[in-house]
Amino acid sequence: QVQLVESGGGLVQAGGSLRLSCAASGRTFTNYAMGWFRQAPGKEREFVAAISWSGGSRYYADSMKDRFTISLDNAKNTVYLQMNSLKPEDTAVYYCAAGPSAYYSGSSAVRSQFYDYWGQGTQVTVSS
Repeated sequence: QVQLVESGGGLVQAGGSLRLSCAASGRTFTNYAMGWFRQAPGKEREFVAAISWSGGSRYYADSMKDRFTISLDNAKNTVYLQMNSLKPEDTAVYYCAAGPSAYYSGSSAVRSQFYDYWGQGTQVTVSS
């Protein structure tokens, strides 16, 4: 089992920044790639970013790649999502997820079905 706990969400004004954290515990993390998804009210969950556990491979949703950065700290078993130039449409619950490294690719990482473990989510609200 892998346990994922997100933190760092909150209320921020448009144009501001937030850094989300996802602390992982449980099984060997080198076996997992990590991703961030988000879900706004009334909308489907959408892919935000993903990273291999080595940190050498990263993928982003096109609409966010110029503003968001995914990174990790292996020593702390923590994945981060730095979000800059936030917009009201970024308001959503943000989820961290872990999926099998062996099947990690640009096509798999964007699909929620790739991920076996999910955190409880953290709310991000961007005011205009």
